[in-house]
Amino acid sequence: MMGHTHALTGAIAWLGLAPPLAALPLLNESSRFIETGIMATALTPAELIAGAIICAGAAMLPDLDHPSATIAQTFGPVTWLLSKAVSWLAGGHRGATHSLAFAVASGLGAHWLAASYPIGRDIMVVLLIGLALRAIGIGIPGKKVASAMVDICMTAGLFAVFLSLGVGYAWLGLAVGIGSLVHVVGDCMTERGCPVLWPLSVKFVLPWKIGIKTGKKFEQKILAPVLSVAIVGLLFWRLAPL
Repeated sequence: MMGHTHALTGAIAWLGLAPPLAALPLLNESSRFIETGIMATALTPAELIAGAIICAGAAMLPDLDHPSATIAQTFGPVTWLLSKAVSWLAGGHRGATHSLAFAVASGLGAHWLAASYPIGRDIMVVLLIGLALRAIGIGIPGKKVASAMVDICMTAGLFAVFLSLGVGYAWLGLAVGIGSLVHVVGDCMTERGCPVLWPLSVKFVLPWKIGIKTGKKFEQKILAPVLSVAIVGLLFWRLAPL
C-alpha cells in the first residue's frame, strides 16, 4: 500500500480502538475526563486527535526499511540515514519490520520510552507527527529540501499545540503498536503480502490474486477517499456531544 493509505488506516484504527482501550487500567496518565460525549472516562479530545496523528505516523514505521520511499525523506538526511540502518537490520524491504514481532516490539519500546525518558518520548512524538504529515502529502512536489522544511515547521507547530493543551503520552506505546500492526495488516492485503510470523519466511497474502495492487486506480481513486470520509465520521462520532 502507498504511504497515505497506511497513514489513513492508522488514524482510523486509533479513532476506533483508542477510547475503549484507553479506559482500561494503567493506560490513563491522569484523571482528566470530559463530561459529555462518548469519550467520557477515556481520553480528552486533544489526546484523541494527537493519538490519531501519532498512530498515523506509526503506521509508516515499517516502511523505514525502504530508503527509496518518500517517508525516508521526511526529515532529509536524518530519516534517510535512519532508513538505511533499519533496512540493513531488517534484511531489506518487507522483512522483519513487516511482522507481528516488530509491531509488538515497537509498541513496548515506545511505552517504555514514554514512561522512562521524557526527552526521548518527545523526540519520538515529533518524529511520528512528521511521518504522518509527510505521508498524507504535506510538502512541495519535487522539492525535497523545501518539503522537509515545511514538514519540520508544521511538526513543531503541532507539537507546541499539544504541549500547550497538556496532552499526556501514557498511551504512546499503544498508538505505536496499533499503527505498526495496521501497516502489516494492510500490506498483507496487497499482492506481495508480508512475513507476519518473521523470522519464519512464509508470507501472508490474500488468495486467488485478489490483493490490492499498490498505487493503482483503486487505491488512489476509491480507497483513499473512502478512508478520508471514515476519519471525518469517526471524529464526529467520538467528539460530538450526545
